[in-house]
Amino acid sequence: MSDTLRKEIKERILKQDYHCEKELTLSVLSGKWKVVILWHLGVEGPHRFSELQRLFPKISHKMLTNQLRELMEDEIVEREVFPEVPPKVVYSMTELGMTILPIVEMMYDWGKKRMEQLKP
Repeated sequence: MSDTLRKEIKERILKQDYHCEKELTLSVLSGKWKVVILWHLGVEGPHRFSELQRLFPKISHKMLTNQLRELMEDEIVEREVFPEVPPKVVYSMTELGMTILPIVEMMYDWGKKRMEQLKP
C-alpha cells in the first residue's frame, strides 16, 4: 500500500472519519507480502529477517523491510534486538497481531480450497 494511502487512512481514523471497519482491516493487511509474513510469524513463531527472506526468495530486501516496518507501525509485529555480537534481530507477532491471525488463517483455508477447485 502506498505511504500516501496509509497516511490518509490513519488521518481519517484519528478524526473518526472512516467509511467502515473493513477499510481499517484491509489497510493493515494490504501489501503483497503482509498476509504470508503474518501467517509464518503467527503459525511458526518468531523469525529473523534472513529467515523471512529465505521463505520468500522473490521478495527484495527493501520490500521485506517496508512490509515489516508497516506491520510494526500498525502494532501487529514487533522487532526485538538482542545485545550480542553479531546483532540478532527477531520479528514476532504482538498480542494485537495474534488477534488478526484467525483472519489470515481463514484467508489461507479459503485460498487452499479455491486452488483445489480450480485444478483441472
